[in-house]
Amino acid sequence: MTIKLERLEGIIRKEVSLILMSEVKDPTLKWVTITDVQLSKDYSIAKVFVTFPQGQNHLMENLDKAKGFIRSSLGSKLKVKKIPSLLFEIDDSLERGNRIDEILKSSK
Repeated sequence: MTIKLERLEGIIRKEVSLILMSEVKDPTLKWVTITDVQLSKDYSIAKVFVTFPQGQNHLMENLDKAKGFIRSSLGSKLKVKKIPSLLFEIDDSLERGNRIDEILKSSK
């Protein structure tokens, strides 16, 4: 992975978080946490991994509805030729980690 790609992923993660906190009109989206961003090699698609408060996975629909606004707002902040399409995905790595911990504890 190149340094430029990693840097741009970090910038997108930070900017999308700020957009959700301050610019999106849906107040429920302020509780969404951006955990990671993975850009495709040609910078055309950005997978944005998100987590929600406990039991709030229905917020994914609200997030998908706001995707166009988030992308256009991101376009005004980034200094790149093409703004990547945003794909939001639920980050389940914390749940998987907890499940592995429970398995390890129960095997002792």
